[in-house]
Amino acid sequence: MTGTTAGLDPTLLRDVLGHYPTGVVLVTGVAPDGEQLAMVVGTFTAVSLEPPLVAFLPMRSSRTFARLQECASLCINVLAGDQEEICRAVASRRVQKFEGLDWFPSPSGDPVLTGSVAWMDVRLESTIDAGDHWIAMCRVADLAVHNPVAPLIFFQRGYGSFVIPSLVARRDDGIIAAVQSASVARNELQRLAHSIGCEVSLLTAVNRDELAAVASAVGPGVSAAEGLGERVPMVPPIGDTYMCHASAEDRAYWLAKANDAPEDQRQVFTDRLEFCRRNGYLMSFLPPGRGEGAYADLHHAAHLYATGRLTPAQERDMRASIHSSQVDYALRDLVDTEDYHVGSVVLPLGDSGEPANLTLRLAKLPYRSTGAQVREWIADARTTADRIATRLTS
Repeated sequence: MTGTTAGLDPTLLRDVLGHYPTGVVLVTGVAPDGEQLAMVVGTFTAVSLEPPLVAFLPMRSSRTFARLQECASLCINVLAGDQEEICRAVASRRVQKFEGLDWFPSPSGDPVLTGSVAWMDVRLESTIDAGDHWIAMCRVADLAVHNPVAPLIFFQRGYGSFVIPSLVARRDDGIIAAVQSASVARNELQRLAHSIGCEVSLLTAVNRDELAAVASAVGPGVSAAEGLGERVPMVPPIGDTYMCHASAEDRAYWLAKANDAPEDQRQVFTDRLEFCRRNGYLMSFLPPGRGEGAYADLHHAAHLYATGRLTPAQERDMRASIHSSQVDYALRDLVDTEDYHVGSVVLPLGDSGEPANLTLRLAKLPYRSTGAQVREWIADARTTADRIATRLTS
């Protein structure tokens, strides 16, 4: 046995085992001194029905588990798919694990997180030596389903949740309906595309995670890009016209997708939301000499997203591609006499201050244009956006 495993690469082992998803639980207890304890565990399993046994596997080095062993009872909380942020918050705290969190006591008096899928009151029966972990064997004393929703899952070093395929299919119905309703805008899109010589698209927010093109038109000599209904991930800066008037909760959710981006880049994403709220439009710029080639990383991300539901590793790759794009999203003051290489102009449709489900997007614009010319594009796009909004509501 020793000869077989001596040369095994720990990184490879972790990577291979990471392809097997595990549930995420929060083990809670009350220490003899009254302190409320909590530990996030990514390896939990049912062991036996008779007697009723379950087990979780804490690290041998866990100081929290050392204290949990002193508790008269423990409570295992099965976390829900929307409790990832709570999970991270509890895991990062050394003390006061439940500060600011809603919870209630289990029959044994241990904390149960409000919104968790289920809870199990248990007694620690034994601990079994298992390499760099313990196997904590527990006897179940009481249990209940508290919130019957999809659980939180740990997979490929990332958190996620289970999605029923039929729910995904129903989201397509919304895109189809949006494509049908947006057909009234086609003439306006065509007029604007021919007037400027660019591609003009109408995008809808399918949900707070994705956008889809529901109508498009191109000017002479301009090739079309995405097909209708093709989804685009709403990862900063994509989706800023939708998020600028969204709720604080949705904005925070959107910005959290850029946590891996550099701080100055995250600040740009935040500044763009405020600029769009004040001015009703946003722009991006291309680096000199790159033209549409600057969008290569974004196209790679869109291609990844279009393949279907992503694994956590693929999602990290997708977000990294978006954040490493050479397209410049920093805000600029236009000077009428200076030249600009504009990548896109986007405008939310609808009343100012209200969340916009539709965005008008101008892309593949003439490569070099003066600030005065760009201002004319924006004014023309505003007029078009207003006309489309009127048609869609009449």
